[in-house]
Amino acid sequence: MLQLSTRKPTRFSEADLHIFQKLRSLNWGLVLTLCLISASGVALLYSAGGMAWEPWAGRHLIRLCCGMMLMIVLAMIDVQHWFRLAYPAYFACLLLLVAVEVIGQIGMGAQRWIDLGVFTLQPSELMKIALVLALARYFHQIPLDRLRAPLALIPPLLMTAAPVVLVLLQPNLGTAALLAFGSGAVMFAAGVPVWIFWTAAGGVLVAAPVGWQFLHDYQKDRVLTFLDPGSDPLGAGYNILQSTIAIGSGGVSGKGFGMGSQSQLMFLPEKHTDFIFVVLAEEMGLMGAIGLLLLFGIVLIYGYLIGIGSKSQFGRVTALGLTTTFFLYLLMNIAMVSGLIPVVGIPLPLVSYGGTAIFTFLIGCGLLLSISVHRESRVSPHEPLL
Repeated sequence: MLQLSTRKPTRFSEADLHIFQKLRSLNWGLVLTLCLISASGVALLYSAGGMAWEPWAGRHLIRLCCGMMLMIVLAMIDVQHWFRLAYPAYFACLLLLVAVEVIGQIGMGAQRWIDLGVFTLQPSELMKIALVLALARYFHQIPLDRLRAPLALIPPLLMTAAPVVLVLLQPNLGTAALLAFGSGAVMFAAGVPVWIFWTAAGGVLVAAPVGWQFLHDYQKDRVLTFLDPGSDPLGAGYNILQSTIAIGSGGVSGKGFGMGSQSQLMFLPEKHTDFIFVVLAEEMGLMGAIGLLLLFGIVLIYGYLIGIGSKSQFGRVTALGLTTTFFLYLLMNIAMVSGLIPVVGIPLPLVSYGGTAIFTFLIGCGLLLSISVHRESRVSPHEPLL
């Protein structure tokens, strides 16, 4: 005898439907592009590790998967919450930078990390995101006509100077430069007059000779080596000479996957971190390098379009500031390994082996996706400071 089922059809709650709606509106084109870049990084680390998952590719893949899941979770959070968390995140990162000076772990002649047991944290990476958020909140609450008053720029300049000085003390000149240029991008996106940037540029040029005296010896060597790499081919100039040899030997089509002589025969130092792009150029040639740069270009285009499409000043400035920071990140790494600027120790996002740098970049992408999903969200400028 047949019995009719009395089970009621499953119904989704309003919260579940809201999440599904957000997932549908997610910028999946940006997510797919990030996955393709990440896959390229895993493949290059697999090759750099001697065609093996250990010691780099396997761990890199796990970190990327965890970071991608975190990115999707962050994308579901409304922009208004990021507005409220902007200042607390900034001050938390500032305290972590102070902690680096007190209990930081020393490695490769620098004190940049905090050993948390389970993993090692580099607070300067997190500050790249926190500084953009804090500055975007400040400029969201300042009327546009007040930006022409020099006094209105004192708070953001102090907010920028504090982490820059702390990062310089580590010492980490490359990240300090990224923080300074990134904050400049936020100020430009917020509508700060152009003449202020020209004035700042002139001040930097005037102060450059004085700043030279405060550089560490290895930093001066990097600058001098950049001007004449052949002056110390087996010392300070070794990295960049091997890098340019590897890039040039790759030609148009490359030597083949896993067939790079400079990387496989251990001539190329730091091939899994800062110089991973060189492995790509040697093995996949000019075409492979252009392909990866095109993928990064798509990410930047998505980022700028997300910023332009945001209805709130906070979302617009945050998206434009983060995207420009990503562009500077990419530019400095490619220029560094190509010999166009001195070596400054900047990894290639999602491709270089690392922990904090990967999560920082994907957190930033999560914020971009959040701004995209909640592009219609209006952020009130009359929020409490904390």
